[in-house]
This record gives sequence, C-alpha cells and structure tokens, in this order.
Amino acid sequence: MLLLTRTPEAWHRLSQLKATALPGILGGKALHLRCRLWSRQGSAETGRQSQPQGPGLQTRLLITALFGAGLGGAWLAVRAEKEQRRQQRRTEALRQAAVGQGDFSLMDHQGQARCKADFQGQWVLMYFGFTHCPDICPDELEKLVQVVQQLEAEPGLPPVQPIFITVDPERDDVAAMARYVQDFHPRLLGLTGSAEQVAQVSRSYRVYYSAGPKDEDQDYIVDHSIAIYLLNPDGLFTDYYSRARSTKQIADSVRGHMAAFRSVLH
Repeated sequence: MLLLTRTPEAWHRLSQLKATALPGILGGKALHLRCRLWSRQGSAETGRQSQPQGPGLQTRLLITALFGAGLGGAWLAVRAEKEQRRQQRRTEALRQAAVGQGDFSLMDHQGQARCKADFQGQWVLMYFGFTHCPDICPDELEKLVQVVQQLEAEPGLPPVQPIFITVDPERDDVAAMARYVQDFHPRLLGLTGSAEQVAQVSRSYRVYYSAGPKDEDQDYIVDHSIAIYLLNPDGLFTDYYSRARSTKQIADSVRGHMAAFRSVLH
C-alpha cells in the first residue's frame, strides 16, 4: 500500500539506490571468494614446502643394491669357510681310517717296476678293476679320464696322474693292460702284478674283489668294490668317489683339495 502511494520521484530515487548497492554487494561476495581460494592455495603450498625432501629414487635403489651385494658377499664367504671346514674334517677322518698306508710293488703296462714313491709329488686318481669288465669299469675309467681332461684344461692347476690297477692278475698281464689303457688316455697308467702283489695293494686301499665261477669258455666276472681314489702329492689317501658321483662333482672336489693342500713332508 505504501509503495502505491509513492511518487514517481521516490521510485526514481529507489531505483538509483538499488543500482548503486548491488555492485557493491556482488563485488564483496567475489572478493570474499577470491580470498578464501587464495588462502587454501597458500596453505597447500606451505604444506608442500614444509614436507622434508628425502633421497631420490636412484639413490635409494643404489643403497639397496649395495646392501644386497654386501649380504650376498658375506653369505658366500661364510659358505666357503663352512665347506672348507667340512672338507678338512672329512680328510682327517679318512686319514684316520688308515687307507692306502704302506708301499706297493707292481708292474706298469710298459713292463717297468712301479712303487708308491714313484708318484710322490703328483696328484693321483686311481681305480681298481679288470680289463674283461663288460660295463662298469669302462664307464668309471671314462669318467676318471674326463675329470683329468677337465683339470688339464685349466691353467695353473697341477697335472693329475690317472692309474688303473687290475684285480684280475690271472688274465691282465702287461700286454693285456697295454692294449686296454690305450683306448682311454695317453697318460693312463695300467698296473698289474702277481696274485700276492695285487692282493697286498687291494688290502691297503680296502678294495674287495672276488672272481666268480668260470663258464664253458673259461670266462668269468670279477666282483669288486667300485671307487675312484684321490692321492695327494704326499702320497696320502685324500678322498674317494663312488659310482654315484658325477664328473663335475669329482672335478670340483679335486680342485678343492688342491686349493687346501699343505704338504706334511716339508
């Protein structure tokens, strides 16, 4: 009712008042919004700047790699030391078993007399068998020869003398041994002797053997223990390898004994 009674001049003043006030009100709201936005942005930037800056990714990876390498090196050193102690205990136990004590006197495949002292100063791999053996002896001699060849191919390692001693002196004379060893390795030395001489060296190395019954062709098989023996340069029995041991395992073992060897004769 009051608005209807106002004059045209009053309406004019009221419209000017609204036009003047609205920009101020809107501008105030805009200013308030901008202030709030700047305040939030400033707080976020301040927060980011206040966070501590750690090492970069590459640095962390490098530290991790170095730490891992250190642990790996320590583990390998402990493992090598443990293996060396185990090998020393095994060697000492084998020496106490008194295997290979004393001397022997045999004849090689060239007719030359041989005794244990002839091989002093050399590493020796030795196998007991017989030339008429159908399978096991050839297989074991081939394995022995492969070990010798592997070690020969490595510079800095001393040579290993391969030896084959018969447990069948009745058939394995000097000529038979000469024919047999030439098929394996040029340095393979075949040793034979009388029944008494072969029995003596076999007892020394705890080798069991027994000739079976003869067939109608007078052929027979000799049952015997199967092992490759390792002698060190002092002529002492150092280790043995059963049929289950591979070429690599034997070669690795011989290398280990070579590295750990200390002569007791000097």
